[in-house]
Parts: sequence; structure tokens; C-alpha cells
Amino acid sequence: MFKSKKVENVNLFYLDEEQNNRKLIDEKIAKKKNKEREKRIRQNNQKKAEEEEFDLETETVIKMTNRNRIKKAEEEKKKATKLAQKRNKRNKKIKRILKIVVIILILAGGITFAMVSPIFNIKEIKVINNAEVSTDTVKSLSGLTEGQNIFRFNKIEIENNIKTNPYIETLKITRKIPSTVEIEVIERVASYCISFMGKYAYINTQGYILEISEDTKGMPIIYGTETKEEEIELGKRLNNNDLIKLEDVIKIINTAKENNLAEKITSIDITNKNNYIIYMKEEQKNIHIGDNSNLNNKMLFVSAIIETEKGKAGDVYVNGDLNNKFEPYFREKL
Repeated sequence: MFKSKKVENVNLFYLDEEQNNRKLIDEKIAKKKNKEREKRIRQNNQKKAEEEEFDLETETVIKMTNRNRIKKAEEEKKKATKLAQKRNKRNKKIKRILKIVVIILILAGGITFAMVSPIFNIKEIKVINNAEVSTDTVKSLSGLTEGQNIFRFNKIEIENNIKTNPYIETLKITRKIPSTVEIEVIERVASYCISFMGKYAYINTQGYILEISEDTKGMPIIYGTETKEEEIELGKRLNNNDLIKLEDVIKIINTAKENNLAEKITSIDITNKNNYIIYMKEEQKNIHIGDNSNLNNKMLFVSAIIETEKGKAGDVYVNGDLNNKFEPYFREKL
């Protein structure tokens, strides 16, 4: 009996050990399967990731390809547009050149016709607005003749020829098709004269020397000018000092006009700009004006003294400072 129980225990021990070994084997097998499954999962995930990355790269490549195609298409379109614009511009330029050529040919033909056709020969030369310079003088200075072609003269040259007459200040030459030339002149007006070698040189308000004559034509004579006799030439002006004094003369004459005295003035001495002297032949009086200050008040006193001292020859003095208690006075000639 004892022996049988021992044998039974030994069997049970081996049985348990076998079961444990099988369990360990099963666990190993299970672990191995788990590892293999995990490996497959990782591989599948990696493959899936690679496929997704490949798809993304493919999609990116496709997008880039499409973008490049679009960009290339746009560039080709721009090139085509530029070529079309360049072609249109060239065509327009050619058309413009052709138009210009046609116009030039037409003008050349017209000019040639105008230059040779007797229709455009001058039949009449009109001179307008001239008073001092005669029409014949203007025509002669112009050099124009009837029968001459209306287009075959230089306006500037004709103007310069006519302006050699000192009375002519400006002029305008107009061709009136088919056969008339009109010369419109603006003349200088002689306002004063200066003594010159026993004669008189007429000048205008700008100091231009216009004419040398033996009489004054009733214009006031200016004495005391500094311009030398050899400098007095027709068409030229007085020297600068005389021009400055001439401005004062104009102011004096204009003020005298306002007081009805200008027509009485026979001459004015400008030797001393601080003491201009007016002579009135009709009144037999020398008027000592002084400088160009207070001219209106001075003329009022001159007018009053002339009226008071009517018929008496002598000198009127208004050349003092009227603002500083100076009293104008008359000194009769003895």
C-alpha cells in the first residue's frame, strides 16, 4: 500500500510538470504570435504610411505639373499677346508712315503747283494803318512787286527791310490767297524834338530818333541833352541819361495837359534834372519846375501865376519845397 501511494505521487508530479511545460510552450507560442501580429501591423502601418506618402507626393507632383502647365500656358498667352500688340503697333506705324508720305506727296504737289501757277502771282499790295510813312515808301522798302509769286518771298526778310524806316515800330505781313499781300504797320509817333546841327531831330516817347527836319512841327523842343551829335542816327535811341530825363519830361507834359498848359509849352531845358525849366513863348515866361516831385501842385501854382501876371515877361519859380512853406513867385523881366 505504501508503495502504490508513492508511485501515484510521482505520477502526479510529472503530470503537473508536463502541464507547466505545455503552458510555457503555449505562452511562448502566444507571445511569438503576438510579436508576429504586431510586426504585421507595423508593417501594414508602415506600408500604409508609405502608400499615403506616395499618394501625397504623387498629388503634389500632379499639382506642380498642373501649375507648371497653367503657368506655361499663361506665358505663352502673354507672348502671343505681346506679339499681336507688336504686330499691331508695327502695322499702325506703317500706316502712319504711309499717310505721312501721301500727305507729303500731296503737299509737294500743291506747293509745286502754287509756285508755278500764275493764279498765285501778286496783283495787289495793300498797306494799312500807315500815316507818317507813305504807302509807296512801304512798298518800295518791302521789295515786293506785282507779278511776283505770292509764296516766293521771306516774311522775316521783308519785315526787316521795312523796319529800316525808323517810324515803323512793328508790322504784320499777310498773304491773302490767291493774289493779295497785306502789310499792316504800327508807326512810332514823334512827340518831341531836340536841337541838332541847326536842325531838329524828332523823337518819340521811347527816345527813338525818327527824322531830321528844319522845323519843329509845333512839338516841344528839348534842350540840354547829353547825346553827342555823332550818336544821333535815325532809328537809334538817345543815351541812357537822356532816356531817364525823358521820362521826367513825359511826366511834366502829362501833368501840364491835365492843367491845360501843355499847348503853351514851347521848350523844356533838361540840363539839370533837379531844376527843369519850361519856356512858354506865348506867355513870355520861363517856368522853373525843379525836379519831378509835386508836379500837380506846381502846375496849379503856374496856372494861377500866369493868369495873374498876364502879358508880363519873366520867370516863374515853383522849384522849392512846397511842403516846407515855400511860396511860389514871379520875377518880371526888366
